[in-house]
Amino acid sequence: MALVARRLDEMSQTRAFPVIAFGVVIALLYWARIFFITFFTAVAIAFILEPFVALLMRIRFPRSLASFVVCSLALLAVYLMGLGAYTQVAGLMEDYQQNYGQKVADAVQNVRTRIEEMEKTIYQLVVPARQQQKQQQQQLDSRQRKKKTADPAVAPAPPPEPPAPDRLPVTEYLFARLGSLYQILLMSSFVPFLVYFMLSWRDHAHRSFLQFFDGEDRIIAAKSLERIAEMVRGFVVGNLALGLLLASFRYLIFWKLGLPYPMLTGPLSGFFSLVPYIGLPLALAPPLMVSLMVFQSISSYLLLAAIVMLLHILALNLLYPKLVGSRVHLNPLVVTVALMFWGFLWDAAGLVLAIPLTAGIKAVCDNVASLRQYGKFLGD
Repeated sequence: MALVARRLDEMSQTRAFPVIAFGVVIALLYWARIFFITFFTAVAIAFILEPFVALLMRIRFPRSLASFVVCSLALLAVYLMGLGAYTQVAGLMEDYQQNYGQKVADAVQNVRTRIEEMEKTIYQLVVPARQQQKQQQQQLDSRQRKKKTADPAVAPAPPPEPPAPDRLPVTEYLFARLGSLYQILLMSSFVPFLVYFMLSWRDHAHRSFLQFFDGEDRIIAAKSLERIAEMVRGFVVGNLALGLLLASFRYLIFWKLGLPYPMLTGPLSGFFSLVPYIGLPLALAPPLMVSLMVFQSISSYLLLAAIVMLLHILALNLLYPKLVGSRVHLNPLVVTVALMFWGFLWDAAGLVLAIPLTAGIKAVCDNVASLRQYGKFLGD
């Protein structure tokens, strides 16, 4: 009996250890999420820029100089895109204040009136006539009672006004999240330096990492790293190509419909469509907001929304599987669970990094013999 109890105790400890280790990893990922988000973002960017560094090295550039040139050009591209977006937004705000403020107010009032009329029509169809009369009589009686209570000569003293808050709600929100915003900005400032050192010290880091393994394990680790880099590059390049295609189509459509600032709303709507699960409402927001400046009828808004929805559905069902899905080889169930898991841990950043991280885990499982059954489970 003692031997059996000892064996059962050893089995329980053996099975409990992976569960405890998994819980510790999840807690660590959540507690240090800003650090991990920054690090994995830098790794993904380094994987994307590595082919450009290799291209410069072929024409006799030293790796450190090639890394510096590629990182500088990437930062310049980000700066120019940000400057262009800022110019468009500033022009939009100025144009709105000077020319479209009253039009937007009239459009909003028109839409509100139409919605109220629709509500009244539906109410009249759904609620019986007797119940409507009863509710109207109750409203009339309540008004008469209010008049009677307001007639006495000595009116009751008005209730004391609540004390004014020290700060506005917006100010309270900003103050409450000022610390996390500072941490995000601080960690974001490390991304260019991390990317540069990952590129310039890539060969040294690669050799040093492989030194942790011996024999066949070293070959497996090298193949896993290569496969992870291929998946991340394929995922990002596929999303970039699809985003540019959607941005171009939507720019042309918005320009034909007469929407103001199509060079801003088209790319925003196109790339917002690629956000998992919440891409459609995000893609609808930019064109609908600027359409308030020019549209007056609900039919125009419905036509615009239908066009954006149609492009979104076609892109996700026809183009996304070919340009992105074929590169990561994850089945839809795993993608959904990964988005839920990483979104829960890291919020919006988790939704963006969920598929590359899961694809990287699958790449490791595919190259390790003892984990291949998990790779097959994750795959398509």
